[in-house]
Amino acid sequence: MSVDNYDFIFVGGGIVGLATAYKLQLKFPNRSIAILEKEIDIGKHQTGRNSGVIHSGIYYKPGSYKAKNCRNGRDQLVDFAKKNKIKHDICGKLIVATLSEEIPILESIYQRGIENKTEGICYLNSDEIKNKEPFIEGIKAIWVPVAGIINYVDVGNKLVDMITVLNPKSKLITQCQYLNSKLQNDENIVSTSLGAFTANQLIFCGGLFADRIAEKNGVKLDIQIVGFRGDYYELTTRSKHKIRNLVYPVPDVNFPFLGVHFTRMIDGSVECGPNAVFSFKREGYKNTSFNLKDTLQALTFMGTWKLFSRNWRKGIDEYKRAFSKQLFVKALQKMMPSMTINDVQPSRAGVRAQALDYKGYLVDDFKIIEHEGNIHVLNAPSPAATSCLAIADEIVKKII
Repeated sequence: MSVDNYDFIFVGGGIVGLATAYKLQLKFPNRSIAILEKEIDIGKHQTGRNSGVIHSGIYYKPGSYKAKNCRNGRDQLVDFAKKNKIKHDICGKLIVATLSEEIPILESIYQRGIENKTEGICYLNSDEIKNKEPFIEGIKAIWVPVAGIINYVDVGNKLVDMITVLNPKSKLITQCQYLNSKLQNDENIVSTSLGAFTANQLIFCGGLFADRIAEKNGVKLDIQIVGFRGDYYELTTRSKHKIRNLVYPVPDVNFPFLGVHFTRMIDGSVECGPNAVFSFKREGYKNTSFNLKDTLQALTFMGTWKLFSRNWRKGIDEYKRAFSKQLFVKALQKMMPSMTINDVQPSRAGVRAQALDYKGYLVDDFKIIEHEGNIHVLNAPSPAATSCLAIADEIVKKII
């Protein structure tokens, strides 16, 4: 039986895996790399179903991997986009307080931004908010000029092109499902739906299935991936002029997501959302999607129930909104009171891969481990896409 041999094999062709493969190819241009992607093309899941935002890093705990890699990654990403003529726009964003009780939270976000050296941030009053976004109502906001928008699938495709230019022996192999791997005579034998491959080292970037892939590789985990679906609406053609750039609410400190917001996409459309609801299928993009294995694994994990117990009221509200356009619009009206139900239409959905610990707390930071000489990216939540090139640098440091 013929077996394809590579120096490195990546399992998963999402934005983090592709960025890491690119950085690794730059460092070792003569080494061959295979990227195994189970779909027909890249960007079918988190990479192509995120909001397309280039994040500023303002929210994240100072000193965390998220904070350090977001700023570094943002700078690298923008530079990469400029050099490779990838369409992007550093348009800036507003974080808007609409109630007086939100002001202390807004001010704590601003302080984090200062500690994280987020360039150019400043406060805006209600009139200055109107100058930036005429249809948005707020009493105080933070203006974040370094935030922007990009299409991460375009970035991923360019990374693939550059990898194969650096070394024509390297390739993206699509419709290739990873099954398992074993170490034999200091060589990794990888079984897939397209047959066997061998490599000196494996790098696992499994996204929504990172935990299951790690367990197949013998990793003892203290976390589990739980999926949270985010549904989007978009402004209709006649209404999309109502948003110029990016507009976010002040997040609920008791809920681990940023809340529904407005995002002007790189193609000129304006998305509204996402909500955040427990997903009964890890790659389920409809509110009726269901997979028995995914559901049982999530609901037999103690951490899931502990998370639910702390956030059940908010969780119920999110679920109601998932099935009600009227409630979704009501949430958006908090920042845009003039919005009507006719201003929006249903759009797409995505599922976030979020690691939970046994106490039911979200693993807030990136989590990358080594096991038997291989690398596992176990948790790469937002802003992983923005940070992809910086995360890649961290992973490459670990690679032998």
